[in-house]
Amino acid sequence: MIKVNIEVNNKLWNEKLKNPKRYFNKKLKKISKIIKFFKNRNITFTILLTNSLDMKKLNKKFRKKNKSTDVLSFPSFEIKKLKSMKEKEIYLGDIAASYEIIKSRVKNDNFFQEFDKVWVHGLLHLAGYDHIKNQDYYKMSRIEKRILNSI
Repeated sequence: MIKVNIEVNNKLWNEKLKNPKRYFNKKLKKISKIIKFFKNRNITFTILLTNSLDMKKLNKKFRKKNKSTDVLSFPSFEIKKLKSMKEKEIYLGDIAASYEIIKSRVKNDNFFQEFDKVWVHGLLHLAGYDHIKNQDYYKMSRIEKRILNSI
């Protein structure tokens, strides 16, 4: 089972996403069946629904990049440790998502489709996936598409 803690610090999110807990819970049930690591575990993560200014501050502080971005992931574990973990209760880490950047990418007025792409991408980073090497990019991309098609 996957659980999410949700922090909202931007009123635009409250206007767009009326019941974030229900929104995520419905989708997370499906994801736990796709990612092997999540099976038979109690996984928890936190998502901060914020704005582009706060994302810029986080990006500068933690990645030394003085610009905003759509999503940031802050894993609790290094990839090697995560893959070898036997614990059943795991706090994966934190994700931050920017309302304005997601909204600016929306095509055909489907905000939630773009939002799902962003937070799923962030969740996969918490789960140890990355896209630095081409083979890793293709692997992460395949899993991301499977998840997005299922939710």
